[in-house]
Amino acid sequence: MRAIKKTIPHIFLMGYLLIILYPFLFVIFSSFKTNNQDIASNPFGLPGSISFDNYVNAWVNAKISTYFLNSLYIGVLAACVSILFAAMLSFAVTRMRYNKISAIVFQLILLGMLIPNNSLLLPIYGIMRKLDILDTHMALILPYVANAIPFSVVILAAFMRSLPGEIEEAAVIDGLSSAGLFARIIIPLTIPAIVTVFIINFLGNWNEFLLANYFLSNDALKTLPVGMVGFRDAYNTNYAQMSAGIVFSVVPVMIIYAILQEQIIEGVTAGSVKG
Repeated sequence: MRAIKKTIPHIFLMGYLLIILYPFLFVIFSSFKTNNQDIASNPFGLPGSISFDNYVNAWVNAKISTYFLNSLYIGVLAACVSILFAAMLSFAVTRMRYNKISAIVFQLILLGMLIPNNSLLLPIYGIMRKLDILDTHMALILPYVANAIPFSVVILAAFMRSLPGEIEEAAVIDGLSSAGLFARIIIPLTIPAIVTVFIINFLGNWNEFLLANYFLSNDALKTLPVGMVGFRDAYNTNYAQMSAGIVFSVVPVMIIYAILQEQIIEGVTAGSVKG
């Protein structure tokens, strides 16, 4: 009886896992099928043969390669810049001796997380127009960085608070300045949290659609989510090739997460326990 009670939750979890994985498997199977007719006639079945023509056509002819590289460039750069500013701000808030000012700054950062991103679309558009950087990648990088800083500071500050103060005291005795302490001691110790913040910020930048759709009109500058919409229209909704494009947009993220999952979990949980 006890064995049955232990088995039932695992059965439900396996069923839940299959429900989650099925849409992704459906997209993969569809990407290997020849055309819409094959998908419509056998939507839930395996492809009759393995052919990478859809992937080649999507990557070369449909400019998925351009959209992919644009998203990669914008996502990585914006995530790295936001981490740099968030790490410096977290260091100032948690490790420097300005308790009242630090508390006020941290509360303002938390307040920034309460503002819905969609409500800022018009103000951001106006700022980008005044800066004359619309229809450039910088029009996306700046808002992405600003949007990521509050959440990044919360995670990094929680992690930095868990670091023992004795390490900093020893470094100061050895003659390290504040900049040296930040660069040579704090940053290396905060790598797990930095990896976590980078992945979360990168995913947000990679999947963002609204700003990219309104701020970029040049087809050569568009990101992958926006390019996928035009891809459908250009190919008269060729679902087989569209599925190949979806795989291009999903698989890199899954690979990154699979490689860095231990660091992500460590970064999320380490700051919750003071040690």
